[in-house]
Amino acid sequence: MVSPATLVPMSLPTTLTVPSGDFALRRATEADLPAIIGLLTDDPLGAARDDPSRLAPYRAAFTAIDADRSQLLVVAFSPAQALVGVFQLTFIPGLSRGGATRVQIESVRVHTDQRGGGLGAAMMRWAVAEASARGCALVQLTSDRSRADAHRFYRRLGFVDSHLGYKLAVTPR
Repeated sequence: MVSPATLVPMSLPTTLTVPSGDFALRRATEADLPAIIGLLTDDPLGAARDDPSRLAPYRAAFTAIDADRSQLLVVAFSPAQALVGVFQLTFIPGLSRGGATRVQIESVRVHTDQRGGGLGAAMMRWAVAEASARGCALVQLTSDRSRADAHRFYRRLGFVDSHLGYKLAVTPR
């Protein structure tokens, strides 16, 4: 099991080298929020569910993520210093699988100009290696059913479509 003391960034900052260049990977800061929100809203699903004009809820969420030692929000920068990628890792201790800790990968986005150049695969390989280095026994993620390209991408990386997931939207109070 992973102890809370190990849930701090261990391998950041780092550099990912892919055919399209070297990309810096580091923990996100609040100053990165506008660019992160831009990545989240740069597709039909994100555009329908996120509102980049309302920064306050994103700031509140960032503050909570940044303060939680079981969360790691990671950004990737191009050689020109533009934010071009993002993903979030959540380390979840559990009782199943012999008390194993798993990591949930969320909000994986790569700027449209960088897709197909290897950055997304390098980010995912880094995330899996980080999970392993922190003692996790399982890496999991979800992807909207409509994202066929993402499903092919995850399968190429060795992820298996093994479970059926359910979600229920609730109204926050």
